[in-house]
Amino acid sequence: MSAAAFHPAPSHSHHPHLHRLAEVLHAIKVFVGAAFSVAVLGEYGEDPGVLRK
Repeated sequence: MSAAAFHPAPSHSHHPHLHRLAEVLHAIKVFVGAAFSVAVLGEYGEDPGVLRK
């Protein structure tokens, strides 16, 4: 049996501003999803997916 180690490929981005833009867009997506869950579905608190009555 052989042991193999997998390492992520080094990121040599020539356009660091594109990476930053992707992070910002991801953050916006997460925020909008959370806002939608609270405003429309009424989900909040420690147990997402459990609706309180």
